[in-house]
Amino acid sequence: MFSPQLSPRSGRANPFANAYRQVGTQTAVATATPHRLIEMLFEGLMDSLAQAKGALRSGQVEVKARALARAARIVDEGLRAALDLRDGGALAADLHALYGYLSMRLTAANLRNDEAAIDECQRLLAPLKEAWHAIGPQVAAQNR
Repeated sequence: MFSPQLSPRSGRANPFANAYRQVGTQTAVATATPHRLIEMLFEGLMDSLAQAKGALRSGQVEVKARALARAARIVDEGLRAALDLRDGGALAADLHALYGYLSMRLTAANLRNDEAAIDECQRLLAPLKEAWHAIGPQVAAQNR
């Protein structure tokens, strides 16, 4: 019924599934509130770190490198870039420094295949992700 390239049994990535996933992500981003966008960045970052750790454990060097590069881009181009250093006060400055440190640790994890560095990044990020998620209802209530 399906060509070998599109067969679910071929073991290859299904291009339709990838396209569907990409459209779903683009739609979610286009309709998300600023708070939700940051929440999505945290989710993507944690997913990338988990993927990198799994790839490192299974010896998939290329997958590990891509996952850590994605994580570093999320930190630098997403979370760090979203900070308002002028009006954000000490909290924004502290987060900026933390994100710089995380970026350095992600680079080290990639270069040295250092699972402990990935674990450290996950431990540092988990409370931020949880706190950001927890304030969601308050932010939604203020925006009504």
